[in-house]
Amino acid sequence: MKRKRKIVTYIATSADGYIARADGSVDWLDRPRPKGNYGMGAFFRTIDTILWGRKTYDQSLEMTGGVGSGFGLKVKNYIFTHHPPGTPAPGVEFVNEPITAFAKRIRAQAGKDIMMMGGAGLIASFLDEREIDEFIIHVLPVFIGEGIPLIEPRRRTVRLALVSSRRFPDGVVRHHYRVLPKTDRVLPQTARKGS
Repeated sequence: MKRKRKIVTYIATSADGYIARADGSVDWLDRPRPKGNYGMGAFFRTIDTILWGRKTYDQSLEMTGGVGSGFGLKVKNYIFTHHPPGTPAPGVEFVNEPITAFAKRIRAQAGKDIMMMGGAGLIASFLDEREIDEFIIHVLPVFIGEGIPLIEPRRRTVRLALVSSRRFPDGVVRHHYRVLPKTDRVLPQTARKGS
């Protein structure tokens, strides 16, 4: 039986939970990295597809001088947008379809796992449709005070199971979570109102 491709959010946050400053800047990520770069190379060997929100993709183009995702032509890039530009770069496809239909289609294709790059709105949309399987979050030891949160705020309860946690010598902590299936089971109450 063919293994289902996983959609994995692989991302860094500040200690106060932001993925970028309000203007999209990630200047606080610019720091010396330990040998092995927190396992990024090993992770990138497990994927062949990246999902981007349009703002995140445009920010990447600015950072790389307009040379695409910076991950090479062996990686397929899907950019979610309501307003696709003209002709996409090689290896890039603009997407404007419902999350569930897209996820079903992409998971049915042969290939490696799929990286969710973000931003916060796209992560939230996939998460709310239960189309993210795992989160690998690198928490940097820095507070930035305000900015773009990991997941766009809206009311939700999504339970996670901790797969692993690793502390690096520079204080970065990597948490790997699996998203648990949605359950309609009512959890027992520990105390009743008025008791």
